[in-house]
Amino acid sequence: MLKEIRVLAVDDDMINLKLLKSMLKKLGNVIEVVEASNGSDAIGILKSRNDIDLILLDIIMPVMNGIEMLKVVRADENLKQLPIIVLTTDETKKSEALEFGANGFLMKPIRAEELKNKINTVLV
Repeated sequence: MLKEIRVLAVDDDMINLKLLKSMLKKLGNVIEVVEASNGSDAIGILKSRNDIDLILLDIIMPVMNGIEMLKVVRADENLKQLPIIVLTTDETKKSEALEFGANGFLMKPIRAEELKNKINTVLV
């Protein structure tokens, strides 16, 4: 049995967030999906609670994008061990995301099976 996890989903697109949320809920071990619409909001959430197990991070967002958020999270002693899976439509962002500390990368549109496998890989 997989351990129960709380996921922070960061995406400025409400439809993407809803899709992610429904996929995550179907995994069975996700007990909460916290949503943020940009990196800045997500950092605020991470600073206010310490029970997030995984971040799903869109790259292209207003205010603070995914790469900027990755840098902030990886520079923070309390957060830098958090697994982050980057989600994007832009294949060219992959190396940049991994370079700044992403644990995984998924191309949009996200497929439930790929999401599940990637989560299981990074949460070992």
